[in-house]
Amino acid sequence: MTSLRPDPASPWVIDIRSLGRRPGTLKRWSGSPQLDQPLGLDLIAVPVGGRIRLDLRLEAVAEGVLVSGTADAVAEGECSRCLRPLAEEVHADLRELYAYPDSTTAATTDEDEIPRIVDDLIDTEPLVRDELVLALPLAPLCRPDCPGLCAQCGEPLDEVEPGHTHEILDPRWAALAGRFGAAQAQAGPHRESPDGSVAVASGEAAGPVDDLHHHTEE
Repeated sequence: MTSLRPDPASPWVIDIRSLGRRPGTLKRWSGSPQLDQPLGLDLIAVPVGGRIRLDLRLEAVAEGVLVSGTADAVAEGECSRCLRPLAEEVHADLRELYAYPDSTTAATTDEDEIPRIVDDLIDTEPLVRDELVLALPLAPLCRPDCPGLCAQCGEPLDEVEPGHTHEILDPRWAALAGRFGAAQAQAGPHRESPDGSVAVASGEAAGPVDDLHHHTEE
């Protein structure tokens, strides 16, 4: 795989000529490149314009240059439980071997995995992006004990009154409840007497049960 030449003017690119391919030679480098596109996940990301604070250590080794250090940024998003906006510090530890173009050791022969040094330039952007995304929480929270939202009305549970509940009617019974409620209202109030007959409210005609009871006594 042929590596493209990094742009020397990029804030992500480091010139390593001062290391001189002398194993054991060290160099410190720090920078704060600015993002031109969001870096992150659906619920949380470092926004466009966000700064990535890099503090790196470069060490020349036989195969190339070993880069290690840290990346820090502020990510913005929303709580996965209550959907409130949030901001969170994100930190990533970095470690990557950048191989010399002519290095053919066992550690540098997998060209699809090992980044190459091109014209004494190292592009740190792919490494930083990958590690920061992995450091972001998959389910960000505004606070660890966030209770989330009410499943019925969607209000934040930490803003409603204690004992906040909703009457839940099984939709499978809702239609029947409506039909029987209407039928009972039309029939009017009634009660069963001790002898088994049904007494109706004053002003109502006796129903079939009263007639049947009367004929039985005769």
